Amino acid sequence: MSSGNGARPPAIPGSLDRLRLRLTAWYVGTFFAILTLLGIGVFAVITWRFDRELDLSLGQATAELRRLGRADAADGLRIPERTLFVADSAGRPVGREAAPSWLQQLARDASRRAGRATAVHTESDRILRANAEPFRLGDGRAVVAIAVADEIELEDRYAALIAAFGAAALFALVLVAVGGWLLARQSTAPVERAVAHMRRFMADAAHELRTPLTVIRARAEVALQREREPEQYVVSLRGIERETERLTRIVEDLLMLARADAGERPIERRRVFLDDLTSDAAETARVIADRRSVRLDVDEFEEAAVSGDPALLRQLVVILLDNAIKFTEPGGTVRLGVRSQGASATLTVSDTGIGIAPDQIGHVFERFYRGDPARTRRPGRDGSMSEGAGLGLSIAQWIAEEHGGTVRVESEAGRGTRVIAQFPLAAADSASSALSSS
Repeated sequence: MSSGNGARPPAIPGSLDRLRLRLTAWYVGTFFAILTLLGIGVFAVITWRFDRELDLSLGQATAELRRLGRADAADGLRIPERTLFVADSAGRPVGREAAPSWLQQLARDASRRAGRATAVHTESDRILRANAEPFRLGDGRAVVAIAVADEIELEDRYAALIAAFGAAALFALVLVAVGGWLLARQSTAPVERAVAHMRRFMADAAHELRTPLTVIRARAEVALQREREPEQYVVSLRGIERETERLTRIVEDLLMLARADAGERPIERRRVFLDDLTSDAAETARVIADRRSVRLDVDEFEEAAVSGDPALLRQLVVILLDNAIKFTEPGGTVRLGVRSQGASATLTVSDTGIGIAPDQIGHVFERFYRGDPARTRRPGRDGSMSEGAGLGLSIAQWIAEEHGGTVRVESEAGRGTRVIAQFPLAAADSASSALSSS
């Protein structure tokens, strides 16, 4: 029993690789933007904290000068990395020859405001920050205490921190690039599988539809090449009818699978008896079996109530019986049984047909897979050979899964095949349950 042509899936276009690169670029770009904003924020906070702490430190230095209360206090007081001045209200340093003009202006500003004044002075290779506070000496003279610090020297202490942050950010970007690529591959894997499945499905469907269409066209062209006897036209029209029926079955199966994939196939849920459905399907299949000279036997039938769609469950049984009869040689036997075991209802269809090779069993539920060409053809009504589309077992598997069941195949080449479908038994109190759609 088979269900596809075994073709290799078509190659996936390079657009997925471009999509992965684009996603990776987005990951890296987003992370880089976050790091940039974080770096700017950290730098701003560090700068603010640095300036604040430096101003506090300079304030403590000027407070120490004020505490000493002497004009020569700057000469006797030593504070590491600080330059100290005591200036008069005009900005002239006490006890020193001169001071930079910007410091003199700072001293005058502090003297006029009678409060703290700060200033930042930039030179070619230095940034100086100063704090000035007025106070009075013991003799009553008004003077200004000034403390100066070199910001560049102090900021050098933060260079290692900034360098470490930059190195960590660069390493993080590399990790994000690698992780982003792996994540993009992982996230696009379902898309890749879906695209491959869709492309293979479309290619196989086109191939299956082309065959009957080609036959129909060829028969019509041959019939129209010259005038023929009415009987010959009848033969041609019967052949066209046969291929049209096959084409209709393929289209109906494709439509069912498409609706199943989209979740648009409504499913009726009610308590039904699998043994009754199987018995009804067996009567239909017996006509096909008789025409093929295949014996159809019922091994064991037990009452088995399941919850599901009776039309779909009956279709599953018909598919399994049709496959079993199709691949059983004339004079062979197909056996059918339904049993209730534990919490499961088991449907078994076995045949004495040509069997399936071990390397093909894993593919029989794939759409359009047909495997061995010897398993793809069966006699038509007029004795001609007609190919199956290889969709039956895919539909059967979908029906079983929609009903919470499973289908498995056991076979040995040349010694027959057995298909086992299992479904959960319906609860005994659900006999009058309402219909619903999934």
